[in-house]
Amino acid sequence: MPSHLTPGTSGAFRRFAGWLARGSVGHPMLDGIDYWAELRESPSQAEICFAIFANVLELDERGEPVNEKYAERRAATWLYRYCTGELPPGEPDIEPWECELH
Repeated sequence: MPSHLTPGTSGAFRRFAGWLARGSVGHPMLDGIDYWAELRESPSQAEICFAIFANVLELDERGEPVNEKYAERRAATWLYRYCTGELPPGEPDIEPWECELH
């Protein structure tokens, strides 16, 4: 495995940051939910979103991401629950390891 992030992994983080910033992370799960209103009040929640994405993201033997959309969906699931108090239909709850801050 490489000692630095591969272009694919770096790109996955760049895309996730863009989706989060544009309000489109997890589309269409968070449609109609203004999660930025919530994140403005508690910026550390954005930190947790990145932690979930990073903790869930899996890499192959070359260091390339293999489950980027799933990692995004798990972060979106957490945001949905944070904003609504409920889980999205059909989504399992966030596991403790998924939201650990390292």
